[in-house]
Parts: sequence; C-alpha cells; structure tokens
Amino acid sequence: MAPPAASRAPRWYTIPVRVGLVTFIGTLLCFAVSLLLAILGTVIVAALRGVHPDMRIAYRHIALPVALVAGSIIFVLALAMEIRHYRQAKTLSAIERLG
Repeated sequence: MAPPAASRAPRWYTIPVRVGLVTFIGTLLCFAVSLLLAILGTVIVAALRGVHPDMRIAYRHIALPVALVAGSIIFVLALAMEIRHYRQAKTLSAIERLG
C-alpha cells in the first residue's frame, strides 16, 4: 500500500490572485448579462415610443453601475471565502503535521 501524499501548507499570497481572478470574471459576466438585458429593454422601450434607441443609456446608466455594484459584492464575498478557506487549510495542515 502506498503512503498517503503529503499535503503542502497553504500559502497566503495565493489569496489575492484567486480573489482578483474571481472578481474580474464575475464582474465581466455581470456586465455582459446586464448589458444584454439593458440593450433588449432599450430596444423595446424605443420601439414602443417610436424613436431610435439610444444605446449609450444601456452602457452608461444601466450596465456599468450594475457591474460595479456586483463586482464590489463579489470582491467582498470572495475575499471572505478565501480567508476562511486559508485559515481552515492552515489548521488542517497543522493537525496533519502533528499526527
């Protein structure tokens, strides 16, 4: 029977990298979805009013603020989760070294 693989101790400098990556991808995804919905809403409202749609409204007043709010929420949640995961992994690594 092979000996179990030794797990390495967690490294604190991976936290900002993972938080930044998750925040960037989540913000980008929220911006894309909110922009799609804003464009559809702008086109529908413009068609109902019988005017040309102004897409600047979709970008400036809808999609960008939604992405900024979502990005800040994602950042705080990802940071809290990564810190919790780091502390838990550090504790488990210490317990593993003792046993």
